Amino acid sequence: MSSALQLRAATPQDRDWIHELRHRVYARELGQHAPDPAGRLTDGLDGDNVYLVAARGATRIGFVSLTPPWVGRYALDKYLTREELPLLDEDDPFEVRILTVEPRWRATAAAPLLMYAALRWIAARGGRRVVAMGRTELLDMYLAAGLRPVGRTVRSGAVTFEVLAGAVGELTGLSLGRFGALVRRLRSDVDWRLDVPFAPRPDGCEHGGASFTAVGTDFRTLHRRERVVAADVLDAWFPPAPGVRAALTEDPGWAARTSPPTGAEGLVAQIAADRALPADTLAVGAGSSDLIFRAFGRWLTPASRVLVMDPGYGEYAHVTERVIGCAVDRFRLRREDGWRIDPERLSAAVGSGRYDLVVVVNPNNPTGRHLPAAELRPVIEAAPAGTRWWIDEAYLGYVDPAESLAGLAATDPRVVVCSSLSKMYALSGMRAAYLVAEPVTAAELRRWTPPWPVSLPAQLAAVAALRDPAYYRDRWRRTHALRRQLAAGLAGLDDAVEVEEAVANFLTLTLPPGGPSAARLVEECRRHGVYLRDLSPLSPRYEGRTVRVAVRDTAGNARIVAACRAALEALRPGPDPLGARLPDGVAAGTAR
Repeated sequence: MSSALQLRAATPQDRDWIHELRHRVYARELGQHAPDPAGRLTDGLDGDNVYLVAARGATRIGFVSLTPPWVGRYALDKYLTREELPLLDEDDPFEVRILTVEPRWRATAAAPLLMYAALRWIAARGGRRVVAMGRTELLDMYLAAGLRPVGRTVRSGAVTFEVLAGAVGELTGLSLGRFGALVRRLRSDVDWRLDVPFAPRPDGCEHGGASFTAVGTDFRTLHRRERVVAADVLDAWFPPAPGVRAALTEDPGWAARTSPPTGAEGLVAQIAADRALPADTLAVGAGSSDLIFRAFGRWLTPASRVLVMDPGYGEYAHVTERVIGCAVDRFRLRREDGWRIDPERLSAAVGSGRYDLVVVVNPNNPTGRHLPAAELRPVIEAAPAGTRWWIDEAYLGYVDPAESLAGLAATDPRVVVCSSLSKMYALSGMRAAYLVAEPVTAAELRRWTPPWPVSLPAQLAAVAALRDPAYYRDRWRRTHALRRQLAAGLAGLDDAVEVEEAVANFLTLTLPPGGPSAARLVEECRRHGVYLRDLSPLSPRYEGRTVRVAVRDTAGNARIVAACRAALEALRPGPDPLGARLPDGVAAGTAR
């Protein structure tokens, strides 16, 4: 593809050309900077920012510079204080700057494709907002692209700039809308070498479970499942209890053709007995996502404001922000704090009463940290009366079921607890979940629940699973041992790789700054039939360097360690691995 327009991350060999072109354009052509005798223009961010380059063969055409929020400073800091431009401290913005194209290529698609590439790179790192400085004489072009002035103007040399900002999702959508036909037409002529798929998913929410594509989503090649280690989703490594398997195999023809109890009455009764809860506080659904969409669609409107944990399970931000259109704030969890939810900070954040809903996944996915009920309950009890709390306890069994806040939810109209039966009980394929709320809230949700919300096989399986707690307690204990085994194996691969154990059935592996990206590690491991989860799109907190690894059985864990060893070795030598091509089928996601 030597004649194709190549889009890639800059290599060290590109830097001299970038600095020379910057000098030609911004010193000689525009007069923004004083000419330099060496004919080079650099700045203090050059060691930390990211350049994306457009080229045809050996001919470099243009570039764009990106400053990620984890750098801790922006080019705009040279012109405005954080008090004058507070958005630099809000929502982890990425700075897009010095989009520059060689003069003879300015009438081509190079500039819009570079901007599109920048947005895709940012989205792949969890970016939600961009900031930029746009030349005032080109303001109409920036406005058409979706950027909006924030009310600040800066001057640098002979050039005046308007400070602009925009949401990544909206800008990407506008880019595809305005240049979509051009982008699609040029796709066959673009040698895309960035570590993010060329196009976003149609629904804007990247889900995991790419391992199933290796098995075959048409179900014609299910035998391939034996070759794949599906560590990219948090399905249980163990089979469901013997009673579950017996219930599903006793008469599968009858279970397939027979309509289930309309309101899953037997399942509700079993949950009530198992959890010591009144049946009128329960509502069931085909997995937690069913309950999330149903409940949030009833409670929230575009005028609502929601607080979610960051990093956190991506479905919540997707539903509230993209599907319903709420204003969504992120409660930032910090790597240096061990990703712990600080109860004092959380209490201060919700104390103003500005939030209609606060979502807490506990234990958190993907950080794997658990906030004890004794610390979370006082925060909820002290919160304003108008703030509703949604507590997702999908992985609580790995900690202690006694830590559940279901009892509080059954009596406090502000609190709802959601619990999936999929991951803890090895029933992901069945899709069954329930929520706990005080009776009036639960009854309202039941009214908006269609008949037969849970299939008959799923009801049979869930009831049988709940009737065998001893089996699952043993499997959960074994999961902790397997997780420790996996962590030890991964920690021994490279001193620069950080392994963080969680309390549930997964752990995280973080690559060193300046090394290969998480997407590259995921890609390399797939060559060995091992599928991991790139956490980068969930949050800029991960800096594009962290993968989540689900615990498998002993043999599966050994394959994970071997694949990671081979991948790290393959990514170690040679040029910057970000410059390598990522196949279109490689994508990150939000599956549990």
